[in-house]
Amino acid sequence: MDPASLAALILGLGIAVSILVSVPIAVGIGLSALGAAAVLIGPEGAALATSQRMFAGINSFPLLAIPFFVLAGVLMNNGGIAGRLIDAAKVLVGRMPASLAHTNIVANAMFGAVSGAAVAAAAAVGTVMTPRMEKEGYNKAFSAAVNVASAPAGMLIPPSNTFIVYSLVSSTSIAALFMAGVGPGLIWTVACMVVALIWSRRNSNPEKPVRPTFGQAALVLWRAVPSLLMMVIVIGGIIAGVFTATESSAIAVVYCLVLGFAYRAIKVADLPRIVLDASRTTAIVMLLVGVSSALSFVMSFARIPELVSEALLGLTTSPVAILVIMMVILLIVGTFMDPTPAILIFVPIFLPIVMSFGINPVHFGTMIVYNLCVGVITPPVGNVLFVGSRVAGLRIEPVVAKLVPFLVALIIGLFVVVFTPAISTWLPIQMGLMTP
Repeated sequence: MDPASLAALILGLGIAVSILVSVPIAVGIGLSALGAAAVLIGPEGAALATSQRMFAGINSFPLLAIPFFVLAGVLMNNGGIAGRLIDAAKVLVGRMPASLAHTNIVANAMFGAVSGAAVAAAAAVGTVMTPRMEKEGYNKAFSAAVNVASAPAGMLIPPSNTFIVYSLVSSTSIAALFMAGVGPGLIWTVACMVVALIWSRRNSNPEKPVRPTFGQAALVLWRAVPSLLMMVIVIGGIIAGVFTATESSAIAVVYCLVLGFAYRAIKVADLPRIVLDASRTTAIVMLLVGVSSALSFVMSFARIPELVSEALLGLTTSPVAILVIMMVILLIVGTFMDPTPAILIFVPIFLPIVMSFGINPVHFGTMIVYNLCVGVITPPVGNVLFVGSRVAGLRIEPVVAKLVPFLVALIIGLFVVVFTPAISTWLPIQMGLMTP
């Protein structure tokens, strides 16, 4: 066996075995990359090259946006923002059948949009909404499924750390990716609302629609404006060219801190715990980026992307068929791998193939992120599924049973996004962030 084939085998088996024996994915990727590099360039060269690539991978100014956005998300999760957004969502969709289910969905989209974190949305919104829904007669497992299914919308609606990682790998404009995520994020939200609407027609629900007066609705919405304003400031500043994505993330931290103190939901004594929580999450992401940079180096050295491209093109030359194959592969991968390592591993392999068919990398980015968002709510590794189930005080089995209709609707939404490029590209094109 030639060295390149042996290196590819070591990479594939190493990552697969590490997942099966529950080794942390970052450790599995790092050790596999080191072993494969040792076959290609010797042990000493492998140690030097992989360490250099890890450092180079995280030595990036745009990546500084991730720790700041993570910290902003933690501040929001502790800053009394969820309750105001839930109240605003209730005003917006309170007249619909199954209004609390729709409130949960819209609140998750709003909270996820300003925090950029699906897990934070599932925890913050679920803690408030699940008891309310149970009190109104909703099945507890269905309530948890609504919360779990709708939480990842915030990974698509800007700002999004996942898009920042994709931007790093694909050298694509962060501003264009942020705007491209709006359409798919709305598709995700609408798909969840359709399932909730169908459920309401098939199940009797004693909940009464909410009909606040104009004055009450205006007051509730006004109280939510400061929270939503952060998204306007961050995204508006990037698009207007006032500041970069990294600078906007620092502004988001300051804004969330001021808001938390203004709401009296954060105290000075809480800051060490908040910073420590954000640091843990940031450390995990940065380690993944570092080891995945080493992995990308080894894959390029062994010509793995070219081999995969030749294999796919050997099966079919139809762009539609290749996109379907890629989406199925990523749906499977997403069930046992978080979005960040999946993007760092598979985008360098798949992106050159789709670009050879004339598919815009911004559009492909929304496909990838939407696809991997499905994985975070799917067993066995879906972290949002576990958080949402824990918040509801349930095992994951009953929640998964109620989650199936949402997964079907979301996968249908995925292929709508894949085969309707305008959903992703129309907004950034209209805003001058990308060319048609």
